[in-house]
Parts: sequence; structure tokens; C-alpha cells
Amino acid sequence: MADLWSKHRWANRNDPTPSVEQQIDADTVEAVRSRYQQDYDRLLFSTPVRRLSDKTQVWPMDENDGVRTRLTHSHEVANLARSIGTHVHHDDASLFGDADVHHVVQPMLSAIGLAHDLGNPPFGHQGETAIGRWFGRHQDWIFTKISEDGADLPVEIESDYRKEFTSFDGNPQTIRLLAKLQTSISHSGLDLTAATLAATIKYPVGAPNQDDKNLIAKKHGYFLSEQPLVDWLRKETGLEEGQRHPLTWIMEACDDIAYSVLDVDDAMKKAVISPDDVMAILINDSRTKKHAVVKRALGAFKRVNADKRRPEVARDIKIGYLRAFFIEALISDASNAFVKNGKAINNFSHTTPLMEKNGFCDTLKGIARQYAFNNPAVLKMETMGAEALDGLMTAFWDAISDRKPKDFDDLNAKRRGAKNKYVFALISQNYLEDALRCAEKGIAGSIRYRELRLLTDMLSGMTDTFTIKLWNDIKSLS
Repeated sequence: MADLWSKHRWANRNDPTPSVEQQIDADTVEAVRSRYQQDYDRLLFSTPVRRLSDKTQVWPMDENDGVRTRLTHSHEVANLARSIGTHVHHDDASLFGDADVHHVVQPMLSAIGLAHDLGNPPFGHQGETAIGRWFGRHQDWIFTKISEDGADLPVEIESDYRKEFTSFDGNPQTIRLLAKLQTSISHSGLDLTAATLAATIKYPVGAPNQDDKNLIAKKHGYFLSEQPLVDWLRKETGLEEGQRHPLTWIMEACDDIAYSVLDVDDAMKKAVISPDDVMAILINDSRTKKHAVVKRALGAFKRVNADKRRPEVARDIKIGYLRAFFIEALISDASNAFVKNGKAINNFSHTTPLMEKNGFCDTLKGIARQYAFNNPAVLKMETMGAEALDGLMTAFWDAISDRKPKDFDDLNAKRRGAKNKYVFALISQNYLEDALRCAEKGIAGSIRYRELRLLTDMLSGMTDTFTIKLWNDIKSLS
């Protein structure tokens, strides 16, 4: 029976009925920790989560340890999501059906908040762009021919699925990482519950159904390689193509809040812009000048100034006030938006993100774009990262594809060149194992598709520091 809150796991899909002993063991564990709390714990202790500490949020490889990484960003999104879920439950508990707020809703929101960026490559969105650009430069042959001047592929990558590479995105890579690439005895990744995995899919469509005019389908949310998993998730939860899990709306809103408030917070911490400058912008913007939080912040600033603290101390106090006030205001807005649209969200007719056209959130995002994302130091490091990723894409592709023609169907065949042998040996064994054991039919099981997935698995799994270090190492071999 389909259930939005399904606690079944992918590893047990072929044996859904546990033995009496297994059921007793499971019931004993769940009496202490629900399966959704187990999901969060599995994530928290996983290697991909730890790697986020060396992946860019805004400021790549920054020396200021007070500035956010993708890890601190993800923890904050998880915290915000849990808070909004609690607010919504307080206002209208029926919107979560019969799901317990403490044992189901809160841990699920914490889990998907923590997981939402796991598939992002190094150097954030610029990393995604660099990977997509590399495929774009090679698209005249890489999807249809064995090599640039070679024969046609036995199975080519159809045009609908080329977008998985030319428009590479970290969201579907997240699902792949969670459900497949992390090593486990059952080849099921972290083996999270169906409900948690389904709620992690931000864009609930595959590449063929991507639709630029639909805000929840403007990107593809899973790869063809994970189609069997997605089919199982839909059987378990009752969700269909294009339908989001209700909790996904909250996770998306929290990501928006984090990008708007906390990226501005980092810009203030780095003294790129002062808290008084931020207030000046808000006071003079028609979308925010009459907002209650602006009046509240002005009152707090007046008290700080009257206290005659040292300028550096006063500045930090003001930053703290803005962060707290802004988060509180936007949590309230997101919670109210979910409650207001709860019926449509639950019948899957809602299509507009909770923070869409929120004037206060949009103004803060504009400040973040101008003073953080467009900062010369950020742009310089992003340029270095893009160059490194582009070079590594070529190096790893050369290594992956360097096999004798007779060994074309054997991904693990001996490499011909010394450099390619070395680079191929750098590929993580869990990624290679997945490429070798792929049992899918059609395009997803073809050699070329598996080669390309292996390439993107390796590149997206790297951290910022490792990317630069490895690129410098490989360049020295040329």
C-alpha cells in the first residue's frame, strides 16, 4: 500500500516481509529511534557529509574559519527545515496527515536538509557549469561515437538524456550518491527509507520531462541510471512523475532562506559590506522599507549605538541581530506560505516555491549576489576551480576511454598509456564497482553511458582543495 511516509528500504525491496526475529529486532530499535531518525544518523556519520566541509558555499577555500562551507550551510538548512516543520504542525497538524511530528516529520526534514547538496561538485554552481561546459564542447561526438574520429557507438545516448551531462546538476547526483554510490553489502548506498529518499528529490522529473516553464521541473531531479530506484519510490509513496513530496517544499524554502540571509551574513563577517550598509539598502528598497523586521532592526541598532561599545564589537552585535531577526521573519513567511497552500501541496496541484516573490528574501538575495557572489576574490577562485575541473575532466576521460578497441566493452581493461594508468587508478573503487556491475538495460546499461557516469561520479565527489591539488599534480606529468 502506497504511503507518503513509507519506512521501507531499497535493500529489502525483494523481501518486504521480515522474519519474526528481524521484526522483533526492528521494533526494539524503533522504540528508541524511528527509522527516519536512523536516516538522519546514517547521513550525519557518512563520508559525503564530512566532505562538505571542504566544498564551497560562497567563498572558496577561504582562510576565515568563521565563513560558511557547504557543510555548515547544510546543517543550517536542516535546522531551519525542522523549525518550519514544527511551526506548520503547530498551526495545522492535519497537513502532515498521521505522521508524528517528533519521530517522522522533524527527523525527515533534518535528513533532507542535511542531504540536499551532497551531489554538488567542487566550487559550487560554477563546478556544475564547468562540467556541463566540458560535455558541451564534446557533444558533437561523445554521445554518438566511440571516439572523436571513431566509429558509431553500439548504443548512443539519445538527445533527451544528453542533458544529464551538458546541463549537469548536483540534485540528481545527490540521489545517486545516497542510494547507490556509498558502499554497502546490499549495493543500496546509505539505504534510507523510501519517504526520505522521495523527499530529497527536489525536481521530481527525469531529463525527458524537464520543463523550463515549470518551476518544480525546470531541472531534472534524477538520472536514467536511478530510474529503477525512482520507480520503486513511487510504488512505495504513491508519488508520480512531476509530484513532489510535501516536505520537499520546506527543504527548498530553507535553502532559499539560507542563501538570502546567511550568505549576506558571511559577506558582513568578511567586512565586504557592513550591517549598517545592509540596513541602508533595506530602508531604500520599496520591497522592504516598510517591513516590520526593518523597524525592529533599527531599534536594535539604536540600542547598540547608545551602548558605546568598541566599533568592532558593535558591528558583530549588529550582525547577530540581523541574522536572528531575518531568519525569524523568513521562517514565519515560509511556515505561513505552507499552511496557506497546504491543501494544494498535499493534492500535488501547487507549483510555486514557498519563497517565490517574497520581497524581503529577494532583496537579501540581491545583496548576496552583488557583495558575495560577484566579489572579485570569489570570482578569481571560481575561475581557478573551473580551470582545474575542465583539465581534470579531460584527464579522467582520457584514462577511462584509453582501452584497446577489442576491450571496448570492458571498462576495467588494461589502460595503454602510463599517465592514463595512473589517473585511472585514482578513481574511487566504489564508483568503479557501480560502473562495472550495472545491470540496467538500454541506454543506462550501455558502455558509453556508464563511462560518462563514472566520469561525473569521480569529479563531483571531489572537494575544493583536492581538486586544485590533484590538477596541479596531473599538470606536472604533462
